[in-house]
Amino acid sequence: MTTTTNQFGQPVGFPVADWRPPMLPGNTALQGRFCRLEPLSAERHADALWAAWQQPDPATPGDGSGKARWTYLGGRPFNDAASCHAWLQQCSDAQDPRFMTVVATGSGDALGVAAWLNIQPEHGSVELGHLNFSPRLARTPVATEALVLMMRHVFDLGYRRLEWKCDALNTPSRQAAQRLGLRFEGIFHQHRVVNGHNRDSAWYALLDHEWRRLAPVFECWLSPDNFDVDGRQRQALSTLTTAVLTPRPEPT
Repeated sequence: MTTTTNQFGQPVGFPVADWRPPMLPGNTALQGRFCRLEPLSAERHADALWAAWQQPDPATPGDGSGKARWTYLGGRPFNDAASCHAWLQQCSDAQDPRFMTVVATGSGDALGVAAWLNIQPEHGSVELGHLNFSPRLARTPVATEALVLMMRHVFDLGYRRLEWKCDALNTPSRQAAQRLGLRFEGIFHQHRVVNGHNRDSAWYALLDHEWRRLAPVFECWLSPDNFDVDGRQRQALSTLTTAVLTPRPEPT
């Protein structure tokens, strides 16, 4: 990362030649090996998502209902199938965030949603978030591939920066960002008030030139050769992503 000087002798950022803002993401389906990402439709997906989110989740704290999975998302915004449908309708109508549904290959079941948000085509910046994964989806290769598909899509469109923000106390989300190769950029203290509690936000980001180095790593990890007959990974993704990324240099 380098700087240059303007006509006044002041340091300015490096030139971005022929910059053209990219298109908005989320207009088409994205197909992977384990899953397909479809633009969220309450009519098509609400019943399956409600059923998926209702499944017991012994991996989360509390009563095993899975409600704890929503704690760092501001709490689950629905209590029954009708209110779930209404909430998903609001999400599907929104332009920012732009929600996608994760549909498992084979079964065709909708198992969760994710979204692009804070979309700024004029700057080439976009955030990945609103991850609402069901127990069947969380911590699986399907979930990883879904996130990789969303990352690849925006960089293919020409975005320069992908952000990931989460509650600084949300350890699983912070680990997921690092596992995917996003770099920690700092803590924004007293960033929000959520359900009457302070939230400090941890910020992570991935830049376009870093993505170009990571893309082959994801292809390698997602290949059939990386999984045994029981579906267990042979190589950890975090090991692969860490190996290809060097410390981000400071401007000179």
